[in-house]
Amino acid sequence: MSIVNQNTQVTAGSNGVETPSCYSKQSLGQLLRNNLGFLPVLFTLIIIAVFFQITTHGLFLTPRNLTQLILQITTIGTLGLGVVLVLLLGEIDLSVAAVATLCSVVMGMLSERLGYPAWIAISAAIATGAMIGFINGFFIAYLRVPSFIVTLAASISYSGLLIYLLQGQATLIINNDFIIGLANNYQTGSLVGIGLPVLVLTLYIAGTLSTNYQRRKMHLTPSSSLRMAATIGTPVLIVIAALVLFHAYLGVPQALLILASLILLCWLLLTKTPYGRHVYAVGGNTEAARRAGIHVVGIRITIFTLCSTLAAIAGILATSRASAVASQINPTLLLQAIAAAVIGGVSLFGGRGSVWSIVLGALIIGSLGNGLDLNNQPVEIKQMIEGAVLLLAVTSDALIRRAQTRTGR
Repeated sequence: MSIVNQNTQVTAGSNGVETPSCYSKQSLGQLLRNNLGFLPVLFTLIIIAVFFQITTHGLFLTPRNLTQLILQITTIGTLGLGVVLVLLLGEIDLSVAAVATLCSVVMGMLSERLGYPAWIAISAAIATGAMIGFINGFFIAYLRVPSFIVTLAASISYSGLLIYLLQGQATLIINNDFIIGLANNYQTGSLVGIGLPVLVLTLYIAGTLSTNYQRRKMHLTPSSSLRMAATIGTPVLIVIAALVLFHAYLGVPQALLILASLILLCWLLLTKTPYGRHVYAVGGNTEAARRAGIHVVGIRITIFTLCSTLAAIAGILATSRASAVASQINPTLLLQAIAAAVIGGVSLFGGRGSVWSIVLGALIIGSLGNGLDLNNQPVEIKQMIEGAVLLLAVTSDALIRRAQTRTGR
């Protein structure tokens, strides 16, 4: 089956300006990949939600459970956001879970053992994450050591360092009210609880429309009406439904507002600045980016710095929610962060993906875990299913990339 699609090719006119040319045929599979984008991932999430809604006898989609689900995925989402940035370069960071735990230990020690104010402890934890990321980036970008080796070695080293810092203490209890409130407070007022989500949504819509307008202005192929409707309409419906559900319980979780703000900032950085275009260029073709005058070393160092900084914030949110710091690293946290990024649609090969994809990816990972918990399934079942979903996502990404290579895309 083929579908006629307009404006898919560009040719040079008599005035030397490139203009959209005639119709070209596109298979249904190509239309789904190029024009529907995240919709297959969204359909997967809907299927999971319907399945667990039925098997849990209506418990899955209750306001209380959905609020708990959001709180469960804020750590994965924040950690996965950093993973997305690294994957856009075609690299990998295996140290994010260890960095998150180590930075939370730094915050806990400064707050509980040394008695520093919360803002100093939190700032020190974030600064520690940034320093770690800079060191990782230096070895990877400047010394050209493979990112797999550097971050694996870092993960092992930081695992030992955090145990050394805690001096044999298995758990460090957090008593600071401000730190605990970061991930446990709710916003019910219209200014923050409603105003901030609406602001984020408005900026997203404005940015999407602006990008499409610029493509038309530059005589490039704009997004189809179907894709624009899906790209704008889906987030609007999700935000409205989420606000109704949250306010039916306790309000909008503050941790969700923090995550949404971080995603928005990273999206603006990657799509509205020359730096962001350079990131995609380096991930798409490093040698071509270098010949175009892009400072590849600097891009890589800053991305790894941002990744570990976001890992530190994820560790802070996890500590806030648990009101404690553990000396053991969550063995599935790294898998879940990478899985959320890849399932959401970020390519493992670099140069393709959006930071918004972490939302759907984290929701799928979180929904699987939450739904299986409600069905009283053991941990081993959860891990097998999450691993299978990750393998399916990576396989799909590889097949799509192969098909695009054959068609010259």
